Order: sequence, then structure tokens, then C-alpha cells
Amino acid sequence: MPQLDSAVMRPADPPARPQRSGPVPSPALPPPAWRWIAGWAGLLLVTLTVFGGRYGYHRDELYFRMIGRHLRWGYFDQPPLTPALGRLSMEVFGDGHRALRLPGALCLVVAVVLMALLARELGGGRGAQLISMAGVTLAPYPLAAGNALITNIVDLPFWLGAALCALRALRRGDGRWWVAAGAVVGLATYNKHLIAFLVVGLAAGLTMVGPRRVVADRWLWAGAALALLLAVPGLAYQATHGWPQLEMARTLSADFGGTNRAMFVPLQFLLIGPAGAVVAAAGLVLLARTPGVRAFAVAYPVAGLLVLAGGGRADYVFGLLLVCYAAGSVATARWMARARARVALVAVAGAVGAVVAVVGALSPLPVDVVARTPLPAINALLRDSVGWPAYVRQIADVYQGLPAEERARAAIVVSNYGEAGALDRYGPDHGLPTAYSGHHELHRQGPPPASADVVVAVGLRPEVLRAAFERCAVAGTLDSGVSIDNREEGRSLLVCRGLRGSWAQLWPRFWHAHSYG
Repeated sequence: MPQLDSAVMRPADPPARPQRSGPVPSPALPPPAWRWIAGWAGLLLVTLTVFGGRYGYHRDELYFRMIGRHLRWGYFDQPPLTPALGRLSMEVFGDGHRALRLPGALCLVVAVVLMALLARELGGGRGAQLISMAGVTLAPYPLAAGNALITNIVDLPFWLGAALCALRALRRGDGRWWVAAGAVVGLATYNKHLIAFLVVGLAAGLTMVGPRRVVADRWLWAGAALALLLAVPGLAYQATHGWPQLEMARTLSADFGGTNRAMFVPLQFLLIGPAGAVVAAAGLVLLARTPGVRAFAVAYPVAGLLVLAGGGRADYVFGLLLVCYAAGSVATARWMARARARVALVAVAGAVGAVVAVVGALSPLPVDVVARTPLPAINALLRDSVGWPAYVRQIADVYQGLPAEERARAAIVVSNYGEAGALDRYGPDHGLPTAYSGHHELHRQGPPPASADVVVAVGLRPEVLRAAFERCAVAGTLDSGVSIDNREEGRSLLVCRGLRGSWAQLWPRFWHAHSYG
């Protein structure tokens, strides 16, 4: 009997089961240049500590210092994170503007580290990582913002962190990074709601250029659910208080929408510097040509168009501009590797940028010297950090000059949160009472006491004064003494008498959401 081949006698192999989708092998990436990253971050922190805070508090810092003592889930003009960070820093390091600015400096340091990791995720080695860090450090806007505690600098690590998580999800095929991205986005809503532009822009990119399969990834939707869950307390505050952030957005658009639209494109170049703009443009091209991450090339223009349509500021999409710069640093490093002369060119450009950034953003010059330069006109953070003690002294002179019987029943009412914050900080040194204001969140703290029928009014609008008082007399104007044209210089100091009704009736007239009173 013929022998049958054993292969015929073996039972047929069961059909192969389809493999479950999961992480794909990560692309080969250069190692993070941790020594260079740590050295750069440390140098930046030292620089901000040495040069930062030469001129005193910025107007926003005075406001955060004041409202941070009354923490809640939200305020009329913003979520609670930045004031909370300011309070934490002051509790630990003391009540001073240098302590208050430490969180902003640390946020910029974190942003520098994230920029290096973004470049690495796109295949950039040590050179690309260094160029990426230099971009966020030497660009005019982030270095100036890192020298203060403002919401914009606190927002930057959230944008870059969310972008890094999304980039890893796309590049590595590991959907679990979408959950991490959702956590970052949810936490970002406690500082600003502008992170929504990143989300919408990236969603548009995934829909338009893909990879569209990601939209069906359960991890993506888990990340979205986590972001929403983390944002619920803040959103609940907005809903139960009449959505004040929407009112604030409408007011800002009405005040500055036309100017913001006209300056949006030019400022995209100025915020990151001319050389940085070239690198960012190269990065946008690289993103558009790199499979799997093209969505980022769409996200930036989509988010920009949304901001432009709403009359928002150019810096609202600065985080996505930096993502483009991080990609451009990879392209730049490759371009430099082709010729040594190009290395020298980039080194010279970096050195010039460093000098311009330190002088323009940190301004190590004395204030009387700076006042005679164009810097105050260019750097709003600088000019709004000058003069507050002098202004408070002048208000104190008017208040103390009142007759004793009037001073006993007098109140100080100011036009904006900067003035209120300055009086909160320096007023006790001059024996001044609590100042009141109808600006933003301060209006909710209520009017002066019913007995206050004499008011020292600072910068209030004429129509408000006419409606609230029978007569007002000019007592002076605010003068910093250094000829810096900021928003307070030249504001009127008046003494008003003859209240036309009760404070309960008149206080609604003092409310306003205009940016600076």
C-alpha cells in the first residue's frame, strides 16, 4: 500500500485570526539631548531670575495677586489657574513681584523642554532640539511673557504638551496618547479656553487630510471624554454665572477686533521674530509633506482663521505656531548639515537674536534710560510695569488732602483692575482704605459703603461721573515721573461729591468689561 505523505495526513491549520489593532513599532527616534536641554533650561531660569522684575508689578500681576486671595472655580474674565499659581508662589516665597513671577518663568522653562521633545518626535537630533529650544527662548514674545505672570505664558505648556501627546499618538500609532492629550486639554481649560482652537484645528486636519481612521479610535474618544470631564467644574461655573467668558470675548472683539484683524498676519512674523518665521514656514511645509502628521499643517491655518474671524489676538494661536517652528528646526538642522557655512550663518543669527531678545524682552536697562528708547512702545509688558507706586502716592495725596470730616466718609473708586491692584498692594503703606472698581470681576465685590458720599475717582468715564455725582473737581493727573506712555499716564484724579442716589442704585452704572477702563 502506498505511503501517504504525512503533510496530507496533518489536519489543516486553523484560519489565522485577525490581529487586534494596537500600537505599532515606534519610529526610530534620536535620543533626547537631556544634558543640553537641562543646561538650556537652567540658563533660561537663571536669566529670568536675574533680569526679571526690574520695574515692578505688571498690571495683570497686581490683579491676580488681589483676586488670588479669593479662589473660586472661575472669574468674570478668566478661569482660576493663573491667580491660583500666583497665590501659591506668594505663600511659599513671600509677597513680592519676583515671587509672583516665578510660575511664569517655570512655565517658559517647561515650554522649552517640550519644544525639544517636539523636534525629537519629528526625527530631530541634538542640533534640531537645540534650534527648537532657541526658538521659544529667543523669540520676542515668549521671552517677554516669561518675565511676568500672565495667562498667556501659563497657557503655553498646555498647548505644547497637548500637541506633543497628539503627535506621539499619530507618529507611534499608540492611541493611548490621545487620553494623555485629553487630560492636558481638560486641565488647560482652568487657565484659558483658547485650547479649543487647537482641538478644533486638529479635528479639522484629521478630517481633511487624515489619517481618518484615527477618528474611529476608541482612545481618541476616551481622551475627548476625559477632557470634558475634567472641564466640567469650570464649565458649570460659567453656566451658572451667565457665561461671562462669552461676554468678555464679545467686549474684547468690540474694543480691539478691527485692530486685531489688521495686525494678525504681521504679528505672526513679529511674535516669533523674522528668522523664526522663516523656520516656522519651513516647518509648515515639512508637516504637510510628512505622512501621518499632515493634520498639524491644517490645524494652524484653521485655528488662525477662526481667531481672525472672531477678532481675537494674534498670540491666541502662538502655541501652534511654535509647533510649526519645532518642525522647522528639524528641516533647518538638515539644511545646516549640508554645508559648514550654513552653521555659521545660523550661529550669527542666533547671537543677534539673543541680544535683541534680552534687550527688548527683559530690558536690563534702567527705567529712565528705557523711557528714552522705542522699547516701551514695542513691549506692552514693560510699559505696564512702570509707575504703580508713584500713582498710588498721588492718589494718597488727594485722599489725605481731604478735610478730616470728609475723609472719614470718603471712598476711592478706580476705573480698572490695575489701579485697584496697585492700591491693594501699596495703599496700606499710605493709610488708604480699600479701593472699589466696576471693572471685570471687581464689580462683583460690591460698591463702597452706603455712608461714602465723597469719592476720590481715578480715571472714571465722564458719563459715569455725571450720572452718579452732582459735581466733581479735578485734583490732578497720574504721572509716573519717567515719561513712559502707558495706559495710566495722564488719567484724571477727581474728587466727587453729591451722590445722586444710593450705591445700590448707582453701582450697576460703574460696571464695564472694557479692557483697561
